[in-house]
Amino acid sequence: MKIPALLVLALAAPLLFAASPAIALFNGHDLTGWVQRGGKAEYSVEAGEIVGRSVANTPNSFLCTEKTYGDFALEFEFKVDPTLNSGVQFRSEVFGHDTEFTTPDGKILKIAAGRVHGYQLEIDVDPKKDRWWTAGVYDEARRGWLYPGQSGGEAPAFTVQGRTLSRADGWNHVRIEAVGPSIRTWLNGEPRAAFTDTVTRRGFIALQVHSIGKDSSQAGAPVRWRNLLLTALEPAAKAPATTDTATR
Repeated sequence: MKIPALLVLALAAPLLFAASPAIALFNGHDLTGWVQRGGKAEYSVEAGEIVGRSVANTPNSFLCTEKTYGDFALEFEFKVDPTLNSGVQFRSEVFGHDTEFTTPDGKILKIAAGRVHGYQLEIDVDPKKDRWWTAGVYDEARRGWLYPGQSGGEAPAFTVQGRTLSRADGWNHVRIEAVGPSIRTWLNGEPRAAFTDTVTRRGFIALQVHSIGKDSSQAGAPVRWRNLLLTALEPAAKAPATTDTATR
């Protein structure tokens, strides 16, 4: 598949930064350092993997890091039941009270207390849906699809590439780079999303199990994560710090 030239150039251009040693976000034994928010999906540790299992009649569930991260590269592997939608939040937030979020174009959105929101790397390998948007970026509980969407990318081409790269029944490798306003993703070694966004520059990482609504036939569907490694990155020329425009 031919990838648009501008995307190739954006992903090929090196970012200048200093990297710290990689750290493991998961100790391989238990969920120390993580906290569950949102719904009541079941999270456990099995054979050195974090496993999330869907539960009916509960909203989206998120297993969140207790720590927050700003500029970083995050790599991990996932394997998911193809019928289950999932994702990995990054630079995400949650507040203990209702807030308002102002979009870059001036629209005011309301975010409920306890609602996890922020950037999400999509996990989408459902052959029946045939969308294949893994490593696209969705703005959870805020603006919706950023890439492909309002920040770039062509949906049909993104689907074709995703169909080629994705392993519906096996392990997939993902990389996320968030450095200053630049956000870039890779799936199984190939570039996927590349865009800039200044809305939120720091937040937690979270593993999502999407709501299945009342569909009990999907209850227990698993998504697995392993080898979650994060490398802190510091841009050579830092952009001016910005803050989330939510009213706290």
